[in-house]
Amino acid sequence: MNTADARSNLDTADARSNLDTADARSNLDTADARSNLGTADARSELDTRVRFCPSPTGIPHVGLVRTALFNWAYARHTGGTFVFRIEDTDAQRDSAESYAAILDALRWLGLDWDEGPEVGGPYEPYRQSQRSQIYRDVLEQLLASGEAYEAYSTAEEVEARHLAAGRNPKLGYDNFDRDLTGEQRAAFRAEGRKPVLRLRMPDADLSWTDLVRGETTFPAGSVPDFALTRGSGDPLYTLVNPVDDALMKITHVLRGEDIMPSTPRQIALYQALIRIGVAEQVPQFAHLPSVLGDGNKKLSKRDPQSNLFLHRDRGFIPEGLLNYLALLGWGIADDHDVFGLDEMVAAFDVVNVNSNPARFDQKKADAINAEHIRLLDEHDFADRLSTFFAAHGHRTGLDDARFAEAAKLVQTRIVVLGDAWELLKFLDDDGFVLDDRAAAKELRPAAVPVLSAALEALEGVGQWATAAIEEALKSALVDGLELKPRKAFGPVRVAVTGSSVSPPLFESLELLGRDRSLDRLRAGRDVAAAAAAEA
Repeated sequence: MNTADARSNLDTADARSNLDTADARSNLDTADARSNLGTADARSELDTRVRFCPSPTGIPHVGLVRTALFNWAYARHTGGTFVFRIEDTDAQRDSAESYAAILDALRWLGLDWDEGPEVGGPYEPYRQSQRSQIYRDVLEQLLASGEAYEAYSTAEEVEARHLAAGRNPKLGYDNFDRDLTGEQRAAFRAEGRKPVLRLRMPDADLSWTDLVRGETTFPAGSVPDFALTRGSGDPLYTLVNPVDDALMKITHVLRGEDIMPSTPRQIALYQALIRIGVAEQVPQFAHLPSVLGDGNKKLSKRDPQSNLFLHRDRGFIPEGLLNYLALLGWGIADDHDVFGLDEMVAAFDVVNVNSNPARFDQKKADAINAEHIRLLDEHDFADRLSTFFAAHGHRTGLDDARFAEAAKLVQTRIVVLGDAWELLKFLDDDGFVLDDRAAAKELRPAAVPVLSAALEALEGVGQWATAAIEEALKSALVDGLELKPRKAFGPVRVAVTGSSVSPPLFESLELLGRDRSLDRLRAGRDVAAAAAAEA
């Protein structure tokens, strides 16, 4: 039994003072009510209106972002409206930090919204915590019209009735309070019971054509009358989500398949809202496939892969991450995995989303991100890399022009922006260290004459430029010492960059500069000489 169904008068301190049916505003004028409910001028029925409505709890999840992306892409594909709404009615779990994180995520990804927080729109406000009066007005109409009723049964009473009838006690609410008399309700109130409001479910099958899953039916009687409020009178998600969709003229609801069991309840509520003049239509539904993690279990917030900001901190760029998330249930073509947002918008139709669960494959995500990094204009890449380095406290000591040259050296060699620091951190004198394994392999006794020859050759270079550096080292080491390139340049690379893996050696020496390059070669020779002395 879920929380909404389990309690009516449990742990509730205050009741709604005005929910008695006899006191309800049964003659509430529909036109005035709809005006009070924030109804704006309706758009054409042909306009697509979709919404993304997260709760501000925790850190943005990649599954949540995938839902935002599909809604955004469908709105852009159809020329419709993307509505961003915040479902912040749970004061104990909602937080300002999480709200800010959602805004940060959408802005970083470039998923702009047409209506919602920060931008406004004709159906303001777009935060549920600011729409309490709207929900109270709707509840009064539902109660006055007989679409909803007061229920006083406790969870224990519901279970006892199931047991007495030989039914499973965990079946949920049994619709017992549907036809309470005025005297019975008065008696319960006299006991101090606080009612919840429940919707009177229709005695008929509830069906819809899901845009992803096709015809879906819940048989009559399979869904009990469900709670719209807490015992305090505060509205539940089961009410506020469909009410907001109705008043904001949402035409298509694209959301995760985990919410599909709530759909028959919401359809029944839409039908009731239509009858009382609050809603105009039942939206179309599309339930997107689950995102799975390792072991084919649903990706949860505890899985590191689910954390959007961990991907950003590693150095994913928006284009790469969005491209990969788009593939979690959709694709342009089997042989066309790498695409931009413009291509996605042109091709995206929710009816082409696959209903099968999609597994989050980190290696594939990385590979797609690498492709998008390679596709960036060199200047754009340098700007993004510089911003990433600054955000993570990475310093190279290069001016903008030389940093752009350094960026060119790594753009095709990295998967995420964070990889670039591993290749370029040798430029930071304060953080420079020799990798122990690389030094043990390359800075051995045999490296002493190699590094001495390299020093002598480079000290004689006139203009410190890549071509001159390359010519001097090849002449001294390959031609002069008759070494193969790997034997010749391995010790030089480790001495100068601290690692056996680096950007192209000659370009790295140019970036490092004459003095620092020579100093590091001398220090590397000293390490090799010390190894020789110990041998």
